[in-house]
Amino acid sequence: MPEPDRTIMARSVEIAKALRRLAPGARVIDHPDELRPYECDGLTAYRQPPMLVVLPQTAEEVSRILAWCHAESVKVVPRGSGTSLSGGALPLADCVLLSLARFNRILSIDYEDRLAVVQPGVTNLAVTQAVEHRGFYYAPDPSSQIACSIGGNVAENSGGVHCLKYGLTTNNVLGIELVLMSGEIVRLGGPALDSPGLDLLGLLVGSEGLLGVVTEVTVRILRKPETARALLIGFGTVDAAGACVAAIISRGIIPAGMEMMDRIAIHAAEAFVGAGYPLDVEALLIVELDGPEAECSHLLGEVERIATANGATEIRVSVDEAQRYLFWAGRKAAFPAVGRVSPDYYCMDGTIPRRRLPEVLARISGLSEHYGLAVANVFHAGDGNLHPLILYDASIPGELDKAEAFGADILRLCVEVGGVLTGEHGVGVEKRDLMPEMFSETDLDQQRRVKFAFDPKQLLNPGKVFPTLHRCAELGRIHIHHGAVPFPDLPRF
Repeated sequence: MPEPDRTIMARSVEIAKALRRLAPGARVIDHPDELRPYECDGLTAYRQPPMLVVLPQTAEEVSRILAWCHAESVKVVPRGSGTSLSGGALPLADCVLLSLARFNRILSIDYEDRLAVVQPGVTNLAVTQAVEHRGFYYAPDPSSQIACSIGGNVAENSGGVHCLKYGLTTNNVLGIELVLMSGEIVRLGGPALDSPGLDLLGLLVGSEGLLGVVTEVTVRILRKPETARALLIGFGTVDAAGACVAAIISRGIIPAGMEMMDRIAIHAAEAFVGAGYPLDVEALLIVELDGPEAECSHLLGEVERIATANGATEIRVSVDEAQRYLFWAGRKAAFPAVGRVSPDYYCMDGTIPRRRLPEVLARISGLSEHYGLAVANVFHAGDGNLHPLILYDASIPGELDKAEAFGADILRLCVEVGGVLTGEHGVGVEKRDLMPEMFSETDLDQQRRVKFAFDPKQLLNPGKVFPTLHRCAELGRIHIHHGAVPFPDLPRF
């Protein structure tokens, strides 16, 4: 770890004094040891302690902090629970890291209008836990839902295993309170069915903390379905499982969730959770159907017939809620489970057309042989959102470099077959310099202009999403430099 920059240290003392004076209710952290927990998010390959951390607890404090940082040209990186897998909350050495951890209250619940108003630090699962006694739940359910925050979900437009039928975060957010970098507090959307004017709410959800800091979220809550049943379907080949996915969707059936795991992921999850997964299959589908009992019973039969026609070697149907939860427990624990079989893994996130699934998985297998690194495939098969986990050992020189190159090739493959660079993890630092694979210079130019409209000084979450850029002073034009290494001076682990 390099020695701290003396200029930054001096500046840190000055900024800490100012923030303590401006927002006396906020906690300011500037001791080097106390900054360590904030040096990375879920993408642990890159680490950099921030200059300091501030934890406000009201929107007014956030407003004052941002307004002062704007006036003094101080960079700010917003952070929720730090579960981002794309480096979306990775700090800079000369930034103020703005933690929303103290915004952790559910402010109101309206069962009649089916909505809840929550602060951004509330965890995803906490929303469901707060309303389930009345027969409601919050639909988006990322695997990290026990820890990830609603604010982070808004920033990354997170999904989860049930996003196929019930949508991503953007489909379940009705309104937000937002603080701009200038300190202005604005409200977008709300409890009404629709809002007049431009769809700025749609623009903000998934903007990765580049446009403002969310301090309040109004989310949609749904009635729990009358019935929910899950099928566990094993296949002798990955191709057969992929063909089954396509056949189910083409039949007009929209399951609540449809997930797929390959052999490595199946064995890791079963050893970790004991969900009863078959270990003699190459691929496993979990298909959940929900709704009225009669509808579920009919669709269960349809899916069983489709699975059998596509070569399923084993089919199990959950007999009660306990077994349904157990089927899902293995899938939701797949990421930590894989951590038990490999010293390190690199979690990718790309999305492809469902019909290209067998082809893409075959080519990922070829890339695995090329790089000499194993890969466990766990993904949202229903909407084509892939999460290949590249297994490597960071203690072996060069393995992290190979894992990153392997991951970049997977993402290029996703774009090549008509998909996109990300599904729910965001671009962050991880995919920043791959953006030209998908967008032209003109495309990126226009996206960057939106960023300038909200944050003309480029102070909010800098260095994320867009490739390395510089601005032509006389024209304000934006030029993209391809192939730059993000945060080149950061220690890599």
